Amino acid sequence: MSYNTPAQTAEAAVAAGTSKAGLALGKALVGGFLAGAYIAFGGLLAVIVSAGLKADQWGGIITLITGLAFSLGLILVIVGGAELLTGNMALIPIAVMARKVSIGRMLLNWLWVTIGNFAGSLFVAYVFADKTGVLAKIGSTTATEGYARLGALAMGKAVGETHLEQFLRAVGCNWLVCLAVWIALASTDVAGKILAIVFPITAFVALGFDHVVANMFFLPAAMFLHTGGVTFVNMMENLGLAFLGNAVGAGIFVAGAYWYLYVKPSSAKPTERD
Repeated sequence: MSYNTPAQTAEAAVAAGTSKAGLALGKALVGGFLAGAYIAFGGLLAVIVSAGLKADQWGGIITLITGLAFSLGLILVIVGGAELLTGNMALIPIAVMARKVSIGRMLLNWLWVTIGNFAGSLFVAYVFADKTGVLAKIGSTTATEGYARLGALAMGKAVGETHLEQFLRAVGCNWLVCLAVWIALASTDVAGKILAIVFPITAFVALGFDHVVANMFFLPAAMFLHTGGVTFVNMMENLGLAFLGNAVGAGIFVAGAYWYLYVKPSSAKPTERD
Protein backbone atom coordinates (compact mmCIF):
# COMPACT_ATOMS: atom_id res chain seq x y z
CA MET A 1 0.00 0.00 0.00
CA SER A 2 1.63 3.25 -1.13
CA TYR A 3 1.45 6.44 0.89
CA ASN A 4 2.76 9.97 1.10
CA THR A 5 5.50 10.82 3.56
CA PRO A 6 4.65 13.40 6.28
CA ALA A 7 6.42 16.09 4.25
CA GLN A 8 4.48 15.13 1.11
CA THR A 9 1.25 15.05 3.13
CA ALA A 10 1.95 18.56 4.38
CA GLU A 11 2.51 19.70 0.80
CA ALA A 12 -0.80 18.09 -0.23
CA ALA A 13 -2.55 19.77 2.72
CA VAL A 14 -1.29 23.20 1.67
CA ALA A 15 -2.46 22.55 -1.90
CA ALA A 16 -5.87 21.34 -0.68
CA GLY A 17 -6.29 24.32 1.61
CA THR A 18 -5.36 26.72 -1.17
CA SER A 19 -7.88 25.09 -3.51
CA LYS A 20 -10.67 25.13 -0.91
CA ALA A 21 -10.07 28.78 -0.06
CA GLY A 22 -10.45 29.64 -3.75
CA LEU A 23 -13.85 27.98 -4.16
CA ALA A 24 -16.62 30.10 -5.64
CA LEU A 25 -19.57 30.90 -3.39
CA GLY A 26 -21.90 28.40 -5.06
CA LYS A 27 -19.45 25.54 -4.84
CA ALA A 28 -18.67 26.29 -1.19
CA LEU A 29 -22.39 26.27 -0.34
CA VAL A 30 -23.24 23.12 -2.33
CA GLY A 31 -20.14 21.28 -1.10
CA GLY A 32 -20.97 22.40 2.41
CA PHE A 33 -24.57 21.21 2.09
CA LEU A 34 -23.39 17.77 0.97
CA ALA A 35 -20.87 17.48 3.81
CA GLY A 36 -23.48 18.50 6.39
CA ALA A 37 -25.86 15.90 5.00
CA TYR A 38 -23.15 13.21 4.95
CA ILE A 39 -22.21 13.85 8.59
CA ALA A 40 -25.91 13.82 9.48
CA PHE A 41 -26.37 10.46 7.73
CA GLY A 42 -23.52 9.12 9.84
CA GLY A 43 -25.16 10.55 12.95
CA LEU A 44 -28.54 9.04 12.09
CA LEU A 45 -26.96 5.65 11.46
CA ALA A 46 -25.11 5.89 14.78
CA VAL A 47 -28.37 6.57 16.63
CA ILE A 48 -30.19 3.69 14.95
CA VAL A 49 -27.52 1.00 15.47
CA SER A 50 -27.00 1.94 19.13
CA ALA A 51 -30.66 2.41 20.09
CA GLY A 52 -31.93 -0.15 22.58
CA LEU A 53 -28.49 -1.25 23.78
CA LYS A 54 -28.49 -1.32 27.58
CA ALA A 55 -25.53 0.22 29.37
CA ASP A 56 -25.56 -2.44 32.10
CA GLN A 57 -25.15 -5.13 29.44
CA TRP A 58 -22.99 -3.45 26.80
CA GLY A 59 -21.01 -0.88 28.79
CA GLY A 60 -18.50 1.11 26.73
CA ILE A 61 -19.15 -1.04 23.65
CA ILE A 62 -22.17 1.20 22.98
CA THR A 63 -19.94 4.21 22.34
CA LEU A 64 -17.61 2.09 20.21
CA ILE A 65 -20.49 0.93 18.01
CA THR A 66 -21.76 4.51 17.80
CA GLY A 67 -18.34 5.73 16.70
CA LEU A 68 -17.85 3.04 14.09
CA ALA A 69 -21.23 3.85 12.54
CA PHE A 70 -20.61 7.58 12.66
CA SER A 71 -17.38 7.13 10.67
CA LEU A 72 -19.58 6.78 7.60
CA GLY A 73 -20.02 10.57 7.56
CA LEU A 74 -16.37 11.52 7.12
CA ILE A 75 -15.79 8.64 4.71
CA LEU A 76 -18.48 10.09 2.45
CA VAL A 77 -17.00 13.58 2.82
CA ILE A 78 -13.41 12.59 2.02
CA VAL A 79 -13.94 9.92 -0.62
CA GLY A 80 -17.08 11.42 -2.14
CA GLY A 81 -15.72 14.96 -2.11
CA ALA A 82 -17.46 17.68 -0.08
CA GLU A 83 -16.69 20.75 2.03
CA LEU A 84 -16.62 20.08 5.77
CA LEU A 85 -15.99 23.03 8.09
CA THR A 86 -13.96 21.06 10.63
CA GLY A 87 -11.57 19.72 8.00
CA ASN A 88 -11.23 23.18 6.45
CA MET A 89 -10.27 24.46 9.91
CA ALA A 90 -6.94 22.64 9.44
CA LEU A 91 -6.37 22.65 5.68
CA ILE A 92 -6.94 26.35 5.04
CA PRO A 93 -4.96 27.61 8.08
CA ILE A 94 -1.90 25.61 7.01
CA ALA A 95 -2.22 27.27 3.59
CA VAL A 96 -2.45 30.64 5.37
CA MET A 97 0.71 29.84 7.35
CA ALA A 98 2.41 28.89 4.09
CA ARG A 99 1.38 32.33 2.74
CA LYS A 100 -0.75 30.87 -0.03
CA VAL A 101 -4.08 32.18 1.31
CA SER A 102 -5.19 35.33 3.14
CA ILE A 103 -6.92 35.25 6.52
CA GLY A 104 -9.89 37.06 4.99
CA ARG A 105 -10.30 34.38 2.33
CA MET A 106 -10.10 31.68 5.03
CA LEU A 107 -12.81 33.31 7.15
CA LEU A 108 -15.05 33.80 4.12
CA ASN A 109 -14.73 30.12 3.23
CA TRP A 110 -15.55 29.14 6.80
CA LEU A 111 -18.67 31.33 6.70
CA TRP A 112 -20.11 29.85 3.50
CA VAL A 113 -19.17 26.28 4.40
CA THR A 114 -20.72 26.67 7.87
CA ILE A 115 -23.96 27.85 6.29
CA GLY A 116 -23.89 24.93 3.86
CA ASN A 117 -23.07 22.39 6.57
CA PHE A 118 -25.91 23.66 8.76
CA ALA A 119 -28.39 23.54 5.87
CA GLY A 120 -27.42 19.96 4.97
CA SER A 121 -27.57 18.83 8.59
CA LEU A 122 -30.99 20.41 9.11
CA PHE A 123 -32.29 18.85 5.90
CA VAL A 124 -31.37 15.33 7.00
CA ALA A 125 -32.57 15.97 10.57
CA TYR A 126 -35.99 17.16 9.40
CA VAL A 127 -36.62 15.03 6.33
CA PHE A 128 -34.85 11.74 7.12
CA ALA A 129 -34.75 11.63 10.93
CA ASP A 130 -38.19 13.14 11.55
CA LYS A 131 -40.50 12.83 8.56
CA THR A 132 -39.47 9.34 7.40
CA GLY A 133 -40.25 7.80 10.78
CA VAL A 134 -37.09 5.68 10.71
CA LEU A 135 -36.61 6.20 14.44
CA ALA A 136 -40.17 5.17 15.20
CA LYS A 137 -39.40 1.47 14.84
CA ILE A 138 -35.88 0.09 14.66
CA GLY A 139 -35.86 -3.66 14.21
CA SER A 140 -37.62 -5.03 17.29
CA THR A 141 -37.16 -1.85 19.32
CA THR A 142 -39.89 0.67 19.98
CA ALA A 143 -40.06 4.34 19.13
CA THR A 144 -39.33 5.08 22.77
CA GLU A 145 -35.88 3.47 22.51
CA GLY A 146 -34.93 5.22 19.26
CA TYR A 147 -36.08 8.59 20.51
CA ALA A 148 -34.48 8.02 23.89
CA ARG A 149 -31.09 7.32 22.32
CA LEU A 150 -31.24 10.50 20.24
CA GLY A 151 -32.47 12.50 23.22
CA ALA A 152 -29.72 11.15 25.45
CA LEU A 153 -27.01 12.04 22.92
CA ALA A 154 -28.42 15.54 22.40
CA MET A 155 -28.93 16.29 26.10
CA GLY A 156 -25.50 14.94 26.97
CA LYS A 157 -23.92 17.43 24.59
CA ALA A 158 -26.15 20.48 25.07
CA VAL A 159 -27.04 20.24 28.75
CA GLY A 160 -24.93 17.59 30.47
CA GLU A 161 -21.61 19.37 29.81
CA THR A 162 -20.41 22.66 31.27
CA HIS A 163 -19.34 25.38 28.86
CA LEU A 164 -15.68 24.68 29.61
CA GLU A 165 -16.23 20.96 29.01
CA GLN A 166 -17.94 21.67 25.69
CA PHE A 167 -15.04 23.85 24.56
CA LEU A 168 -12.31 21.41 25.64
CA ARG A 169 -14.15 18.41 24.20
CA ALA A 170 -14.41 20.29 20.92
CA VAL A 171 -10.66 20.93 20.97
CA GLY A 172 -9.97 17.21 21.40
CA CYS A 173 -12.59 16.31 18.83
CA ASN A 174 -11.15 18.28 15.96
CA TRP A 175 -7.61 17.31 16.80
CA LEU A 176 -8.71 13.73 16.10
CA VAL A 177 -10.99 14.58 13.17
CA CYS A 178 -8.26 16.59 11.42
CA LEU A 179 -5.76 13.80 12.10
CA ALA A 180 -8.19 11.56 10.23
CA VAL A 181 -8.22 14.05 7.36
CA TRP A 182 -4.42 14.33 7.51
CA ILE A 183 -3.82 10.58 7.47
CA ALA A 184 -6.36 10.19 4.67
CA LEU A 185 -4.26 12.66 2.66
CA ALA A 186 -1.26 10.44 3.32
CA SER A 187 -3.00 7.49 1.67
CA THR A 188 -3.04 7.17 -2.10
CA ASP A 189 -5.90 4.65 -2.40
CA VAL A 190 -9.53 4.55 -1.27
CA ALA A 191 -9.13 1.59 1.10
CA GLY A 192 -6.29 3.34 2.88
CA LYS A 193 -8.30 6.54 3.21
CA ILE A 194 -11.24 4.68 4.73
CA LEU A 195 -9.01 2.86 7.20
CA ALA A 196 -7.32 6.15 8.14
CA ILE A 197 -10.69 7.73 8.90
CA VAL A 198 -12.34 4.99 10.95
CA PHE A 199 -10.06 4.83 14.00
CA PRO A 200 -9.73 8.57 14.85
CA ILE A 201 -13.45 9.17 14.25
CA THR A 202 -14.46 6.16 16.36
CA ALA A 203 -12.14 7.47 19.07
CA PHE A 204 -13.62 10.98 19.22
CA VAL A 205 -17.17 9.65 19.38
CA ALA A 206 -16.34 7.01 21.99
CA LEU A 207 -14.56 9.66 24.08
CA GLY A 208 -17.66 11.86 24.06
CA PHE A 209 -16.05 14.81 22.27
CA ASP A 210 -18.01 17.57 20.50
CA HIS A 211 -18.05 18.06 16.73
CA VAL A 212 -19.85 21.22 15.65
CA VAL A 213 -21.26 19.78 12.41
CA ALA A 214 -22.38 16.54 14.06
CA ASN A 215 -24.15 18.62 16.70
CA MET A 216 -25.86 20.54 13.89
CA PHE A 217 -27.66 17.25 13.30
CA PHE A 218 -28.12 15.76 16.77
CA LEU A 219 -29.50 18.84 18.49
CA PRO A 220 -32.02 19.97 15.82
CA ALA A 221 -33.13 16.36 15.27
CA ALA A 222 -33.89 16.02 18.98
CA MET A 223 -35.83 19.29 18.84
CA PHE A 224 -37.81 18.23 15.75
CA LEU A 225 -38.73 14.93 17.43
CA HIS A 226 -39.40 16.55 20.81
CA THR A 227 -37.08 14.26 22.68
CA GLY A 228 -34.60 15.14 25.40
CA GLY A 229 -35.71 18.70 26.09
CA VAL A 230 -32.98 20.57 24.16
CA THR A 231 -33.84 24.26 23.72
CA PHE A 232 -32.79 26.70 21.00
CA VAL A 233 -30.55 28.49 23.50
CA ASN A 234 -28.91 25.17 24.49
CA MET A 235 -28.26 24.45 20.83
CA MET A 236 -26.76 27.84 19.97
CA GLU A 237 -24.50 27.86 23.04
CA ASN A 238 -23.22 24.39 22.22
CA LEU A 239 -22.65 25.14 18.54
CA GLY A 240 -20.79 28.35 19.36
CA LEU A 241 -18.47 26.68 21.87
CA ALA A 242 -17.98 23.64 19.64
CA PHE A 243 -17.08 25.92 16.72
CA LEU A 244 -14.44 27.73 18.77
CA GLY A 245 -13.01 24.55 20.26
CA ASN A 246 -12.91 22.79 16.91
CA ALA A 247 -11.05 25.77 15.40
CA VAL A 248 -8.47 25.69 18.19
CA GLY A 249 -7.96 21.93 17.97
CA ALA A 250 -7.47 22.03 14.21
CA GLY A 251 -5.52 25.27 14.00
CA ILE A 252 -3.00 24.62 16.77
CA PHE A 253 -2.55 20.88 17.06
CA VAL A 254 -2.79 19.93 13.38
CA ALA A 255 -2.28 22.92 11.08
CA GLY A 256 0.14 24.72 13.38
CA ALA A 257 2.13 21.68 14.45
CA TYR A 258 2.54 20.20 10.98
CA TRP A 259 3.30 23.58 9.41
CA TYR A 260 6.12 23.98 11.92
CA LEU A 261 7.44 20.46 11.33
CA TYR A 262 7.20 20.17 7.55
CA VAL A 263 6.32 23.49 5.88
CA LYS A 264 8.12 26.23 7.80
CA PRO A 265 11.49 26.98 6.21
CA SER A 266 14.38 25.78 8.29
CA SER A 267 16.36 28.51 10.03
CA ALA A 268 19.45 26.34 10.41
CA LYS A 269 22.51 27.64 8.60
CA PRO A 270 24.61 25.21 6.59
CA THR A 271 27.91 24.35 8.23
CA GLU A 272 31.12 25.25 6.47
CA ARG A 273 33.42 22.48 5.44
CA ASP A 274 37.20 22.77 5.59
